Amino acid sequence: MAIWALNKKKGENELVTTKEVLLGKADALFDQENYKGIYDLLTNYRDSGDVEILWRLSRALYKMSKTATDVQGKKMIYEAYDLINNALSIKEDHWAIHKWMSVILNSKCSYEGMKVQIRELYNIKTHMLRAIELNPTDATTMYMLGTWCYQVSDLAWYQRKVASVIFGEPPTSSFEEALKYFQNAEEVDPNFYSHNLLMLGKSFLKLNQKNEALKYLKMAAEYPAKNDDDHLAKQEAQKLLKDL
Repeated sequence: MAIWALNKKKGENELVTTKEVLLGKADALFDQENYKGIYDLLTNYRDSGDVEILWRLSRALYKMSKTATDVQGKKMIYEAYDLINNALSIKEDHWAIHKWMSVILNSKCSYEGMKVQIRELYNIKTHMLRAIELNPTDATTMYMLGTWCYQVSDLAWYQRKVASVIFGEPPTSSFEEALKYFQNAEEVDPNFYSHNLLMLGKSFLKLNQKNEALKYLKMAAEYPAKNDDDHLAKQEAQKLLKDL
């Protein structure tokens, strides 16, 4: 059956598409962190030309790459990039496509050397800004953009030298700009992510606002860890608090 075919809900008049059921299953698997399950569920529909399938497949591949070997991880990221690039060519005004393009492009560049990473910095930021423009209530994209600003502001001298060669003028940002995005993310969805609390603390440290830094670092250190990502944020926050 085609994924857009209609099926009646039993005992109801409203219609539900097979596609909606499929996407509902994929999103439930994502909440369970079963990314391989999403891939197995959706991969047969990769040629459907449906962007809702394509961006979810690319997201699943990205997540799977995080625990794969280097060789397999690279293969997954390149496959994810092809899928998300295809989705973007079909529909430009979809916030999730731009969000995951920025994530996957950044990951892809990590396999291609520092020059490529720096060359693509503007493109990565452009996709994040477009995602926020299309969906101003997505806290994770705001966190990602804050991280972009923080990392650009914190570039080492040799990285800035490479950037100067590539661009003439290296990408610029500030810790104030990074802080703004982290704060915006927190306003949209308070305590949604341990790393956003951590980055708020680190940004305040960079701006020599120790009391505010302590507040958010303590929140990150006390965050109820649900996965390895949260544990990493807790550990870094605890180390920074100890050093203070």
